[in-house]
This record gives sequence, C-alpha cells and structure tokens, in this order.
Amino acid sequence: MKVPRAVAAVAGALAVLVAFVLPADAQTGSSSSKSPVPITQTLRVLAQRDDLFFGTAVDTTALANEPTYRDRVASEFSSVTPENVMKWQLVEPVQGQLDFAAADTLVSFAKANHQRVRGHTLVWHNQLPGWLTTGVANGTITPDQLRQILRQHIIDEVTHFKGSVAQWDVVNEAFNEDGTLRSSIWLQNLGPGYIADAFRWAHQADPRVKLFYNDFNLESIGPKSNAAFALVQQLRGEGVRIDGVGFQGHLAVQFPAPGDLQENLKRFSDLGLLTELTEADARMVLPADATKLAASADAYRVMLDACLLTRRCTGVTVWGFTDLHSWVPGVFNGQGAADILDENFQPKPAYNALRTELVLAGEDD
Repeated sequence: MKVPRAVAAVAGALAVLVAFVLPADAQTGSSSSKSPVPITQTLRVLAQRDDLFFGTAVDTTALANEPTYRDRVASEFSSVTPENVMKWQLVEPVQGQLDFAAADTLVSFAKANHQRVRGHTLVWHNQLPGWLTTGVANGTITPDQLRQILRQHIIDEVTHFKGSVAQWDVVNEAFNEDGTLRSSIWLQNLGPGYIADAFRWAHQADPRVKLFYNDFNLESIGPKSNAAFALVQQLRGEGVRIDGVGFQGHLAVQFPAPGDLQENLKRFSDLGLLTELTEADARMVLPADATKLAASADAYRVMLDACLLTRRCTGVTVWGFTDLHSWVPGVFNGQGAADILDENFQPKPAYNALRTELVLAGEDD
C-alpha cells in the first residue's frame, strides 16, 4: 500500500533527525551498536510490505568473486539490474556472435534468490560495439542496414531473455536537457521514428514484458521531463506499446533535492504508466562529512517517499549499493560516497533513512 502524505511527512522528518543524531562513527558509515532502527529486516523485506520492489544494479564481476557482495545482493534486494552485461557492446562484440553468458549468470542468480530482473538496455548511444560505430562512420553500414541491424539486435536479446526479464529499458537517454532529441547515431541515421520502432520490435519479441523509456534528469518538471511526457503520449496515441518510464535519480548533495518529484511521477502515473526510480544514488564532493552524508540520506528519502506516494510507482533501484564498487568516482572527478553502504559494506545514514521510511510505511498498512 502507498502511505498517505501525512505519514510520509512524519517519516521524512524522522529520517532527517536520525541522520543528525547518529553518533559520529555511524554517520561516516562505520559500524555502531546505536543504530536508529534495529537492523533485523532488510530493505527487501521491508519494501515488500508496500508491494514495492527494492533493487540494485549489479557488478557481475564482484558478484562472482566477492562473497560479501553476493550475500548482500541476495539479502537486501528483490530486484536486480545488470550494470553492463546486457549492453550491446558486451552481448555482440563481434557482429553475429552473441554472448549472453555473463547476463545468463546474473539471471540464474536472480532466479535462485527469487528476484526480479530489469533488462538494461536495448537502445542507447553509448557502449555500442566497435564494428557498429565504425561501420556507420565509414559508410559500410547504410541507414537501411542499420535499421535492420537494430531490429535484429532487439529481437535477439529480448527473445533470449523472454520469460526471465520482467522489464526492459527499451530506449535509454534519448533527450538533451532542453528537451530536444539527442543527436545520436540513431537519430542521425534513422530519424526520430527509431524510438517507436524499438518499442514495437521489443513488444513483438516478448508481448508480456514491461517496456520502459529510461533517462536521467527527469526528476523535476522541466523541458526534459516535459519532452519525455510528450513522447509517451505520442507513442500511446500511435498505438505503440509502452508500459512505464524510468527516472534514473542520479542526485548530488550540492544541488537541492527535487521537490516536485512526486508531482512529476504522478502525472505519468495518471496516464496509466508505471514509474520507477531506476538508478538512484546521491553523490558528494569528497571528502565526505556528517553534513554531506545527512544530505545524501535526505536525497534518498525524497526519492523513496515520492515513489511510496505515487499509485503506479512500483520500484526503487539504487545504482550500486556499496562505495567499494561505485561508478561515480570514475565519471565525476573528486566526487563519490554516493551509495547506501560504505566500502566495508557498513550502513551509512542513507541506508538507515531508507529503512526508517519503509518501517513507517509498513506500519501504516
């Protein structure tokens, strides 16, 4: 069940208070016997009381080699998203030679642990195989051939995981910040119709899987989220199957948390679409300190509360859960500490804030 707005407001106040009254060792992510909420139930268990999937992106190398990482993925999360191993660059490094081995291993792990799998991603402008980008650049792959290659890629991958993947991020990050379409290899060669085609082909390959558009910086109402809103309206008006929109949720504590996130989710929900926070994290300029960690906890709380308050918001996925394997330092110079567990897999204020929100939400059922 979704919690009423009043309960969420109380929960938010408590979460912020908890972040500031924790002892110093707990605020920096170290273990402490004085946890604000006894850690007797995982995020996975608590979220299930609200019919909510709580997920994480998974580093499959860490999953294979690190027992602690593997145990936490299994216990804390009811949904998993492959961080990389379903992207085109890895599944077809040589044209016509498909390699799903790493992705199959993750799917098997998820099945063994009764977890949902989100497929990520079918159409993106990044992490494309070299043979594809080179062929387009030198003209050996024509636009007509590119369209057929894209169609075959979508059908091959969706068919391979049919019945095992619950949701697909069909098209990922197609918009610029001003709401115009990104000048990608797809737009330049296939025109804007590639988006509708991608959804049609994915639906053809698996009529039962849920199909999502996924993007970053959609959290606030503005040009980019308005463009996404117009896109889903257009697709539905054309009879194209689209089931939901993924709001990535890559936040940074040096900027205000999106105060209109719940209002934004609601307008998509009112169209009959599912919504999810698909890649949530909250980075900071290093070094971390108590104030920044409290702000990160508040950012996570804002995202979770917005989902809890939205009728058709079905899940929150964090983009990695431990700072040991965070993508942030490699992309944002001088930033990090974006995850809910520290490098030693100890809970940070963000983890405790999420637990507090879910405990209070569950008590309202």
